[in-house]
Amino acid sequence: MKSVITIGREYGCGGREIAKALAEELHVPCYDRELILLAAEKSGLSHEVLEKVDETASNSFLYAVSTGSYGYGGVELPLNDKLFLAQSEVIRSLANEGPCVIVGRCADAVLEDRDNVASIFLWASMEYRVQTVMQRLQVNEKKATEAINKRDKKRASYYNFYTQKVWGKRDSYRFCIDRTGMEVSACAHLLAQLVQTWEDCYTHQSE
Repeated sequence: MKSVITIGREYGCGGREIAKALAEELHVPCYDRELILLAAEKSGLSHEVLEKVDETASNSFLYAVSTGSYGYGGVELPLNDKLFLAQSEVIRSLANEGPCVIVGRCADAVLEDRDNVASIFLWASMEYRVQTVMQRLQVNEKKATEAINKRDKKRASYYNFYTQKVWGKRDSYRFCIDRTGMEVSACAHLLAQLVQTWEDCYTHQSE
């Protein structure tokens, strides 16, 4: 397996667990919340502080980038944007090291100039996600639905803002998979086969 796999996901569809299972099956590293720690080391900023703004958009990033007035140590950018910049550098560095699975953080867009990136978006039915979140958070259906809508909105705002693409939209990714009803291991195995088949086809076309 030669690909870097990026996983976008709806809240409550089990994306984190599937990503870890996929990485284990492929015997490659998986990076999720570890990206916050690596970004903190890269930028010199506090891990605890960065964790609070992870996958959260701000309003000043595009202006700062357009004027060139950004950087880790400067005061021009809020923490959200400094974290995004640091995570983006970390993601590129990890991709240079070899095959891996990266969860969220706009990794598909950060690496969109590379041919070996298999970008995947995982989704599931609302009913399935509500049941999952109810069990995970021990809340009723109403609160679970509210949590899903809030988290999905946050992820969409973050992705749409930093990538100028549309979160969850089919043409923003190479593969979109409905994991409703599939066990974590079964979904991970399906994704492993899918990526390997894609790799084989791509290699054949390149020859």
